[in-house]
Amino acid sequence: MTFWRLFAFALSIIIIIININVAVTDSKGIPSTLDGPFDAVTVPYDVSLRGNAVDLPDTDPRVRRRVNGFQPEQISVSLSVNYDSVWISWVTGEFQIGDNIKPLDPDSVASVVRYGRTRFPLTHEATGYSLVYNQLYPFEGLQNYTSGIIHHVRLTGLKPSTLYYYRCGDPSISAMSDIYHFRTMPVSSPWSYPKRIAVVGDLGLTYNTTDTITHLTRNKPDLVLLVGDVTYANLYLTNGTGSDCYDCSFPHAPIHETYQPRWDYWGRFMQSVISKTPIMVVEGNHEIEEQAGNQRFAAYSSRFAFPSKESNSSSTFYYSFNAGGIHFIMLGAYVAYSKSAEQYKWLERDLANVDRSMTPWLVAAWHPPWFMPMRGPTECTIIH
Repeated sequence: MTFWRLFAFALSIIIIIININVAVTDSKGIPSTLDGPFDAVTVPYDVSLRGNAVDLPDTDPRVRRRVNGFQPEQISVSLSVNYDSVWISWVTGEFQIGDNIKPLDPDSVASVVRYGRTRFPLTHEATGYSLVYNQLYPFEGLQNYTSGIIHHVRLTGLKPSTLYYYRCGDPSISAMSDIYHFRTMPVSSPWSYPKRIAVVGDLGLTYNTTDTITHLTRNKPDLVLLVGDVTYANLYLTNGTGSDCYDCSFPHAPIHETYQPRWDYWGRFMQSVISKTPIMVVEGNHEIEEQAGNQRFAAYSSRFAFPSKESNSSSTFYYSFNAGGIHFIMLGAYVAYSKSAEQYKWLERDLANVDRSMTPWLVAAWHPPWFMPMRGPTECTIIH
């Protein structure tokens, strides 16, 4: 999807806070999509915010590294398929960017989460896996990147609608985080829902982003859906030079470059929110990030934990999960979705397994607009 950078904030500021705490209006109880369609309810866009999409610089204290050694940072929570399981993710060690990079060894630091229903003691422990990813360019003069060690740990056996405390890191080297907390989703039933869900897209890391996240935080959502275009790291060259319009400013670039440290800045900025409120992400066009060997989506697929395996998906680009009486389907617009594609077949299987008596609400999301009343070769009309 092509957006003018100055107008990219338009989608991100339209935060749809879905208050599912609906009053019972008749004997059927809380209405579901089977009773629809319903009129959409949104907050009007504040036009005074237009034109302020200036990126946070790397000198801003909110994006600076605030830990030492292998202490955890960029901590986040995401959901598995049901209330009884979540993923905890974080990064240890420093990224490298330049000509002579040497990836860190993922096995050199353990992936451990200690958690429980009381702050002291944390009675349970889970272990997970770790990885690093590289962003490499086969052209002279372009800087390569290798990430810190990214950890993902799945917690299981959790109770619904329950507050849990946790620490993550490697206790063997005294590299554990502070204590954070999260609340699990309600049990799946037609009477049980998250109270508020925030939906954002085209978020980036601008001064407008700070306004969006402040507004989001004040509304105290139980869950955040990020429907693509996370950091806009692909509006930068590898030397850190950025532009609102990449193709306009860098028409002769041999490959569409990115500045991967923007991902680390974003993770640090967002930690105060997503270390306690689960975030579920699906890819947008700004996550494509082509590199050597025709690899794409390396940062997106590495940095977030997805319930792909738990929802019987073979891809990080599409998956599903439940949150109370809602079944969410996150769809991939940048991987094949024709009737012969694996995503289409997965979707058929997933829909066939939905129990509408337990999850009467069915919510599907992907990055591009579903429909667009325009003529011409726009991305959404091609998809339509």
